[in-house]
Amino acid sequence: MPSQTPTPSAMSELFTGAAPAPDHPFVAVGDVHGRLDLLAPVLDRAQAAGLPVVMLGDYIDRGPDSAGVLRLLQDRSAAMDLTCLRGNHEDLMLRFLTRPRRTGRPWLRYGGRATLASFGINDLPAEVGPDDLMRAHQALLAVLGDQMVWMKSMPYLWQSGNVAACHAGADPHQPLDEQLQKAMTWGHPDFGVVPRRDGIWCVHGHRIVDALTVQGGVISVDTGAWKTGKLTAVVIGDGQIRPL
Repeated sequence: MPSQTPTPSAMSELFTGAAPAPDHPFVAVGDVHGRLDLLAPVLDRAQAAGLPVVMLGDYIDRGPDSAGVLRLLQDRSAAMDLTCLRGNHEDLMLRFLTRPRRTGRPWLRYGGRATLASFGINDLPAEVGPDDLMRAHQALLAVLGDQMVWMKSMPYLWQSGNVAACHAGADPHQPLDEQLQKAMTWGHPDFGVVPRRDGIWCVHGHRIVDALTVQGGVISVDTGAWKTGKLTAVVIGDGQIRPL
């Protein structure tokens, strides 16, 4: 008889890990997608509380001020304990900066036009051709400066104690140090369905939820800030998960 995939309701029963216990309490922040207005006060509160922050990726696209979000995160990285993980939208943008003709149209479909506009590049026609993509590519390179190097340095995974953070989750069948980058940025079909057996909690974004969701070792915090106006940030530590 074939094995059955655990349902989400069974996740908590099958997950055998202890309460989340990072080495030090930290703040995890969900997908920002250009909402500088929501991000700035979150970072202010975390910095005032002296808490390290782990950003879960997807800082750009869709929302109105991707350029401002990137500038703020880069500036705050030098002023506080701030880790910025790579999301699939950062991945798309970096691919565009490397191979614009091949990857430009998919990025634009996923919200890249809003990012380009936030950098003052807003003259793309509705139907873009190879020359349009090359012009946008050169213009974006010119305004990014060292931000491209900083974005390339973004890690895919962060871990403290029995808590790991990555943008889209992880393959629950594989150790964290053997994860494919694609699974961490774009997701894995078994993540959030099959519980991990190593007792490690995973906090992630990427999949929009109505509110903070904690189930079976999975902590979901992407509440669709770009369209809902709700950017979720949680403090994880001392066996608790609570809003910042």
